[in-house]
Amino acid sequence: MCVSLFPHPPVICSFRGAVPHLLWLRLPMLKTANGIFPANYIHLKKAIVSNRGQYETVVPLEDSVVTEVTATLQEWAVLWKQLYVVRHKVDLFYKLRHVMNELIDLRRQLLSGHLTQDQVREVKRHLTVRLDWGNEHLGLDLVPRKDFEVVDSDQISVSDLYKMVRHSVGDSSEFSLWKGKKGKCFYSLLFHVFVSLFFYHCLFFSERFMVRLNKNGGPRNPEKIDRMCALFTVRVCSLSPPLTGLGLEKGPPHLHYRRPYGCAVLSIMDVLQSISEIKEEKDFVLKVYTCNNENEWCQIHENIIRKSSTKYTAPSSNYGLIISLQLLRGDMEQIRRENPMIFNRGVSVTRKLGFPDVIMPGDIRNDLYLTLEKGDFERGGKSVQKNIEVTMYVLYADGEILKDCISLGSGEPSRSAYHSFVLYHNNSPRWGEIIKLPIPIDRFRGSHLRFEFRHCSTKDKGEKKLFGFAFTPLMRDDGTTLSDDIHELYVYKCDENSTFNNHALYLGLPCCKEDYNGCPNIPSSLIFQRSTKETFSVSTQLSSTKLTQNVDLLALLKWKAYPDRVMDILGRLRHVSGEEIVKFLQDILDTLFVVLDDNTEKYGLLVFQSLVFIINLLRDSKYFHFRPVMDTYIQKHFAGALAYKELIRCLKWYMDRSAELVRQDHIQEAMRALEYLFKFIVQSRILYSRATCGMEEEQFRSSIQELFQSIRFVLSLDSRSSETLIFTQAALLNSFPAIFDELLQMFTVQEVAEFVRGTLGSMPSTVHIGQSMDVVKLQSIARTVDSRLFSFSESRRILLPVVLHHIHLHLRQQKELLICSGILSSIFSIIKTSSLEGDVVEEVEMMVESLLDVLLQTLLTIMSKSQSQEAVRGFSFGQQGEYVSCLLSLLRQMSDTHFQHLLDNFQSKDELKEFLLKIFCVFRNLMKMSVFPRDWMCNVIKFLPLLQVWNSYFSLAVLFINQPSLQLENATPPKRKKILDKYGDMRVMMAYELFSMWQNLGKPLPLSPGPSWSRSTWSQSRAVRKSRQQWAPRAL
Repeated sequence: MCVSLFPHPPVICSFRGAVPHLLWLRLPMLKTANGIFPANYIHLKKAIVSNRGQYETVVPLEDSVVTEVTATLQEWAVLWKQLYVVRHKVDLFYKLRHVMNELIDLRRQLLSGHLTQDQVREVKRHLTVRLDWGNEHLGLDLVPRKDFEVVDSDQISVSDLYKMVRHSVGDSSEFSLWKGKKGKCFYSLLFHVFVSLFFYHCLFFSERFMVRLNKNGGPRNPEKIDRMCALFTVRVCSLSPPLTGLGLEKGPPHLHYRRPYGCAVLSIMDVLQSISEIKEEKDFVLKVYTCNNENEWCQIHENIIRKSSTKYTAPSSNYGLIISLQLLRGDMEQIRRENPMIFNRGVSVTRKLGFPDVIMPGDIRNDLYLTLEKGDFERGGKSVQKNIEVTMYVLYADGEILKDCISLGSGEPSRSAYHSFVLYHNNSPRWGEIIKLPIPIDRFRGSHLRFEFRHCSTKDKGEKKLFGFAFTPLMRDDGTTLSDDIHELYVYKCDENSTFNNHALYLGLPCCKEDYNGCPNIPSSLIFQRSTKETFSVSTQLSSTKLTQNVDLLALLKWKAYPDRVMDILGRLRHVSGEEIVKFLQDILDTLFVVLDDNTEKYGLLVFQSLVFIINLLRDSKYFHFRPVMDTYIQKHFAGALAYKELIRCLKWYMDRSAELVRQDHIQEAMRALEYLFKFIVQSRILYSRATCGMEEEQFRSSIQELFQSIRFVLSLDSRSSETLIFTQAALLNSFPAIFDELLQMFTVQEVAEFVRGTLGSMPSTVHIGQSMDVVKLQSIARTVDSRLFSFSESRRILLPVVLHHIHLHLRQQKELLICSGILSSIFSIIKTSSLEGDVVEEVEMMVESLLDVLLQTLLTIMSKSQSQEAVRGFSFGQQGEYVSCLLSLLRQMSDTHFQHLLDNFQSKDELKEFLLKIFCVFRNLMKMSVFPRDWMCNVIKFLPLLQVWNSYFSLAVLFINQPSLQLENATPPKRKKILDKYGDMRVMMAYELFSMWQNLGKPLPLSPGPSWSRSTWSQSRAVRKSRQQWAPRAL
């Protein structure tokens, strides 16, 4: 194709075949409105043009990841062809082609603009994983990233850059993209279908979801159409949950009873493997199996899972259930927010059996789960066994049947009576059916359960004949509820329903063996006689935030009823299980602070110990996720405005006794609980200050200062001869950085920094403590540097000298180098970030005076010990790399003023010479050993012109010019352009410095660089001249 644009020369474009893609063309601006291509074939992209002119850089205004993918694909295109033509790597050729196609597809998705924020992050993660994989296999540079985007090396410290490059090799495993779908719901219901989740070991862990079907498989209630949905709020792990269907209501028109029909099982693992996307809805067909022997009905789901095919039968016809499953991720609030349409359809929330992972303050629940286990009954003079149905009622203390307190499943409304299913001719039925009893808390005390046993006969007009009953109270005399256990209840004989009108006739009888021991004298003339050969078993599980099964906990919550036992009750709190404590956390804490206010002098120390016990309980990994519950309580529910005085007094009393006691278990527990003790202290003081308009402010400040004096006293003790004291000091140092944020609520940044500086300064030097305490001390300093307090420039100027002092001592003695390097990396990262916003001259000056010399000495020591190093892409991942990055970070932060101060501080020329030779030696070794990636050497150029030990200087300069990483002729065109645009040709720059330094020498000096220096200089000069001609303008 040839197009002429007069008066400009013709533009010739030739291509093969039909090209439906965009054709990019740069042309001079024309004043005419006509162009060479149709407008709908041209797409204008917004861009930023920097350095306008011959060497301008155009950066599109689009997502940086998209820009990187575009540039990378262009660079790969050339190398990909060489894999096949030149290098003959056919396998890599096809793998790279597949990855490039994936990148193009993912880039297209990112540009579409139709993805949610979560999907965008997922697509970017896939893109960066593939980019890093391709760069690694093609031998290209690994790219440091933060949040999937390439970082600007000028905006971060070298230490951070080192860490990013070190961790740049990510996991290249494949992940699917999540896409939403419009929700569906299955049609599923005289059949009762129960759905629940249980572990592979056949232990149910969710409530049941119930639907009622007619004989055609549709909903019995027409209003339920498209509303038979359940949301199971459980954490999905390795499970095998069953879908259990049972119950066909049948019998005479005026009587109904339930019969088991079949069971279907679906493994969650199969569901997760088949549902490839979050929120994807998928249908599953479940085959319904019938039980060969009704006696084993309660185990049919186990037999199906274990594939015991002799114990169940598949129906000959195509009977089954079709269900639709959808996987949702997140907590309940997030799911409600992101999926409003699901809840608009009347979804039933099916909760976990028992408590969720976290119980927040204000969450109220009072559910009793009862499982109908089994029974053993007599024939009663019949030739065949009975068809037994169990009817259960919940009755209040006055004999009234509680309405709507029995739930068979979350999909149906609660009812007042429960009827079990009937097993044909079975005197020893096993049900295994779970019933939920949502009984109001105010009706729990005094209520009881009554179980009535009837024989269901197909003769005698289908009447159900009552032959016995059992009962159990829900709460014991001491106020505790039924324990979570199996309860074997006594069965009493009866004939007429009318005998239950007076419930007091049987409530005085023992309900079980344990109850019988409390009723030794039972008259034999009672209207109800126990059937000694018949038993009935149920199991219970309580999920309540207000009722407890623990006597000690109940005594604490009702401590006012036992005024003489308060001290004993507080002491027995340690014997209460952790599960009970976290369930009633808010009530327990409220009680403790009420007791404290009642008599501070008498109960203060016991309440403090109880509080420490609870705080340390939440440090256990089993209960660690309850820490947000404690935080919420402190911020929103805590009301102990006077508590801070006693908490400070007890904490100080413990610390002051640390030098006297041999056993320090209680002291160490208090030190571990320091963070939350300070949370309570600060919040209590805030409440008191609000109530009194800031009264007693000076007393509070004085008490905190005295407390810090005690802290400094504990840390200053010589612990070398006392292992117990070492543990106390270690516990204090571990908890100490966690209190900074609390102190910042009450004190200024400078005041808190003074507290911390005094505490860190009170620690003995590394010579006078053991190695274990050395590590703990440095870890505490590291957490101090990483804290919010250190990010303020006002506090950093106060803390930096003491931090650098401890680091300096350890580096001098070559102790704990790895931890020290981590601390230094964090400091340099913070300083670099702060330098972008404000002045850090003073802080850099402190670091230069304290660290520069010792960093050089440390590096020389490490290099001398390193005989062999394992390098990954030219990068040494040992201590040497950490300290080199720290040294470069410091040198990059130094300005001309810092260098001048450094030179002025040398007392003699010998000191200066020793320092310069030391730094020359370090960098000469680094260039020879290739510690850095090839594009790092530009950092070295910034400080070389200041060095004036000529022989070493010229040798190092020539070594710098000759290093392979700066030979741009050997780099790929994209990489060469990128380096030139950002840094210029550093060889030219160094050549100018070399020439300038030579000219400034004046008369010749007795240098002896050797013939290799001359050959290198002259051989390199041609490249330098060529470089000057090509790249000098942009370098200058």
